[in-house]
Amino acid sequence: MWFLSADGGSLEDVDYMVPAESGYEVAVVMPVLNEGQFIGRTLDQIYMQDYPMDKVEIVIADGGSTDRTREIAESYKDRFGSLKVLDNPGRRSSSGRNVGVRNTTAPYVLVLDGHSHIPSKSLLKDMVAYFKSGETRCLCRAQPMTPPDINEFELAVAMCRASFIGHNPSSDIYSDIEGEVDPTSSGAMYHRSVFDDIGFFDENFDACEDVDFNCRVSKAGIKSILSPKLRVYYYPRSSLQALWKQMVRYGKGRFRFAWKHGRFSVLQWLAGAAVLAFAVLLLLSLFSDAVFGFFKNILALYILLILFFSLCLGLSRKHMSCLLYGPLIFPVIHFGLGVGFLSAAVDHYLRR
Repeated sequence: MWFLSADGGSLEDVDYMVPAESGYEVAVVMPVLNEGQFIGRTLDQIYMQDYPMDKVEIVIADGGSTDRTREIAESYKDRFGSLKVLDNPGRRSSSGRNVGVRNTTAPYVLVLDGHSHIPSKSLLKDMVAYFKSGETRCLCRAQPMTPPDINEFELAVAMCRASFIGHNPSSDIYSDIEGEVDPTSSGAMYHRSVFDDIGFFDENFDACEDVDFNCRVSKAGIKSILSPKLRVYYYPRSSLQALWKQMVRYGKGRFRFAWKHGRFSVLQWLAGAAVLAFAVLLLLSLFSDAVFGFFKNILALYILLILFFSLCLGLSRKHMSCLLYGPLIFPVIHFGLGVGFLSAAVDHYLRR
């Protein structure tokens, strides 16, 4: 059987297809790396679903974990119709997703991170019902970062990320609407025929591989539905260092996505341009008092902006942790995305 690859080429003799009588209805694909802290909870929440577990197959694609991720995952093998822990040689989430899809057989595919919190026990049942209705082949979900067991710093990260100046306003990942949407920002559940039509995840991406895949879903004209019933919570980063690394990766992924699809937005360029302007003005300030004065004014305005938004978040949500940590979190988000976007742009043009 022939399938299209992520870049439009063909993948010959893909070996993940097996006879339909395997009996599985839902495939859960989990690309992981050092998820020992969370993966047991996530698997427990899948097991507690109001859905027959003998119809569920799970593939955990491990990118080389050095903690107890594999050991914990292996201990759940007897709870599901099938659970496999496979190597992900590419280490990236994109390649891990492909390992999972190619080694499952069920018609309905759910992509789930190892650090997820599933609030509804009917997630799988609702997903299958939507697909069986024949209305859609791609389901989208909100992905808020406020699971019940996070600390004050993590809560502040979640709220800053979800705020007006913390994420792309066109994204649906914090939306509560139900209905047809552009899946680019929020698609996560697919009828297997989608992979037949558009190929797999592009393994050139280390981040935003889901955005790229969902953009191709949209371009293929595949109807996509978003529903609050399908909401899954993700855990925010627990330190500024971890948040910085995440934002830099996202910035790089955003450039690669924009370049591949020709979808550069003002916000993306603004993040990169702001970082570049900051560095240039800082350097010129060493040689010019006039530039130094201008730089101070710009910096003061930016500080006032993030203080204002941190205060508004703290007062509106009644969590003063936003006021305490927001002035640190917002710059990490903005500069991390900008640095990642710029570094990917420079790397791209140097390779030409």
